[in-house]
Amino acid sequence: MKTAVVTGAGSGIGQAIAIKLAEAGNHVAILDFNVEAATSTKEIIESNGGTAEIVQCDVSSTESVKAAFDQLERVDILVNNAGIAAIGNVEVCTPDELDKIYNVNVKGVYHCCHFAIPKMLANKSGVILNLASIASKVGILDRFAYSMSKGAAHAMTLSVARDYVDKGIRCNCICPARVLTPFVEGFLEKNYTPEERPKMMETLSEYQPIGRMGTPEEIGDLAAFLCSDKASFITGSAYDIDGGVTLLR
Repeated sequence: MKTAVVTGAGSGIGQAIAIKLAEAGNHVAILDFNVEAATSTKEIIESNGGTAEIVQCDVSSTESVKAAFDQLERVDILVNNAGIAAIGNVEVCTPDELDKIYNVNVKGVYHCCHFAIPKMLANKSGVILNLASIASKVGILDRFAYSMSKGAAHAMTLSVARDYVDKGIRCNCICPARVLTPFVEGFLEKNYTPEERPKMMETLSEYQPIGRMGTPEEIGDLAAFLCSDKASFITGSAYDIDGGVTLLR
């Protein structure tokens, strides 16, 4: 049984990926700062007959990530999903906000790769999947810091893929458009009245040429495939899963 590490797997896309990887027969290590949320994911996996463990981890902290990976005997799959969002252009983005986004979305990917790859090299095989975004490929209004971080995730994917292509380690990233997650629902509740929310939901959905947002399960299906042996010839690739945003808008 392979061990798949998924960061930020307590909810949303990360939870869906963790569940799909468990369904594929992997033991899942749920790395999340929120133990309560991670417990929910673990219970779902176990209720479906899978196995999982929780490792509390703050991906922005070198010490926390090192301690987390020290607890893991082996790492066969790493999914760098943990991330945070920010709204605003370069003028309104503060230095503190930029640092916060960088520490989680960029340094978090670095931390996990840094501590996971030696374990993969010991086994002479491994798969890394980074969560990038359409923001790494196209310009999105008022997403300066977020776009910076996802562009970095895309670039780190290529770098890691090239450095380890002859060492049995594959590295890819996926680039979703808007996905209907608890984060999106919380954003609507916080910023719009009950009367305004249906119209805003329609606007968010119509941004994708296909006419709707994606689902976490759809992202999970693609992630599980790219992490499987069926994708053994795929590395250094960035997969759009965007309802047509990147090429059809």
